[in-house]
Amino acid sequence: MFSVHLSEIPRTISFRTGLMFLALFSCSFLALFGYIYWQTAVYLTSEADAALHRQVDNRSRQTPVLLEEEIRRHKIQDVEARLPHTLFDEQGKFIAGAIRTLPPFQAFDKPEEFRWETPNGSNRPIRFMVHRLDNNRILLVAQDMHDIREFDELLVNAMISGGSLLLLVGLVGAVLLGHSARRRLDTLSTSIKGIIEGDLSGRLPTRGNHDDIDRIAHVVNGMLDELERLMSEVKGVCDDIAHDLRTPLTRLIAGLERAQRRGLREDEYAETIDAAISEARGLMQTFRALLRISEIEGSARRSSFSEVDLNQIGADAAEFFEPLAEERGITLSFTPANTPALRSGDAQLLFDAACNLLDNAVKFAPDNGCIQVAVIVAPEGPGLRVSDNGPGIEPAEREAVFRRLYRSESSRHTPGNGLGLSMVAAVARLHDMTLTVYDAEPGCRMDLMSVRTV
Repeated sequence: MFSVHLSEIPRTISFRTGLMFLALFSCSFLALFGYIYWQTAVYLTSEADAALHRQVDNRSRQTPVLLEEEIRRHKIQDVEARLPHTLFDEQGKFIAGAIRTLPPFQAFDKPEEFRWETPNGSNRPIRFMVHRLDNNRILLVAQDMHDIREFDELLVNAMISGGSLLLLVGLVGAVLLGHSARRRLDTLSTSIKGIIEGDLSGRLPTRGNHDDIDRIAHVVNGMLDELERLMSEVKGVCDDIAHDLRTPLTRLIAGLERAQRRGLREDEYAETIDAAISEARGLMQTFRALLRISEIEGSARRSSFSEVDLNQIGADAAEFFEPLAEERGITLSFTPANTPALRSGDAQLLFDAACNLLDNAVKFAPDNGCIQVAVIVAPEGPGLRVSDNGPGIEPAEREAVFRRLYRSESSRHTPGNGLGLSMVAAVARLHDMTLTVYDAEPGCRMDLMSVRTV
């Protein structure tokens, strides 16, 4: 019947939680039912005692002769002896009534109980009260408690049967809950096993009900997305290093080999050494940029986060690149947000990211073109937008441009090492932001925007 062994169900947290709530609910049920039973029993007993006091008061007002006659008449009328009344003399000898023997009692005018053997042979619980009349005779008034005791017993049986049904349903529910949880955990375990065996594209299944397991699965899936991105990026970096760094290394080695083989003049040696130094510095700059990206992705800079205003960062970056844009006749405009664009972050990293976006825009914007920098305030938080009217980025390359050292064929002759946008993407991830490429029609638009965090 079950794909999960029953012996495994008691070890699940859901089953134990179900048992804990069943125990709590059972205790609450017993406490509530006990309180209702106690209140009901007290109420019925107090009503019987009040009735006994009323009967004593009524009988006490009657004359001795009328009292005796009424008791004899009452015995005839009360065939089932539900309300037996009896009159005794001063010594407790029977005069008239249903109960022929005065039961033992502790005090006058105090309700008590005893078991009465009725004339028809039944044994019934009787609540009675003894009162001494003005002529020293003894009046006993009583009430049959059989129906009340049966009602009490009915309540107790209802509690037992209801409690048993509650335990049965609760145990079945706990087993089903544990079985469901175990099956779900087995599904997650199977998915995790597949991921461990090398399928990094696999993800933990979710139900979409946003329960605790769903939330954990979403977090793990996000971690797997990041791992898959990093693994893909490492592979891409290795390919790009082999492709892009091979050329400067080849030029460096070729220049040194030519200098070694040929007898060059002193000025030619100096020129060769300068070229080698330039190539080596370019390589060092590339590796420094790679190390900086690794430092940013290590999240070590989060400790220095403070409240920063993107309006100020955007204005500083636009002002910094304005002279370079003017040299090529490019119009660089900045549009701040209408409200303060405050967010938590590292001001230096955000400034560097804005500068990299502007540097990329200046490189690819045509002469006498235009670049627009704007601060956008969205419901998720503030962000930065940089647009240019250059050639833009093809849709197929809009994700690849964020890889380290990636350079499209159209930009291979443009100065740079292919790490600017990679650094901006790393800063975006550190600040819980996204970097997205859009078509500016014409040109390219890059949005560095905040994302809503849970």
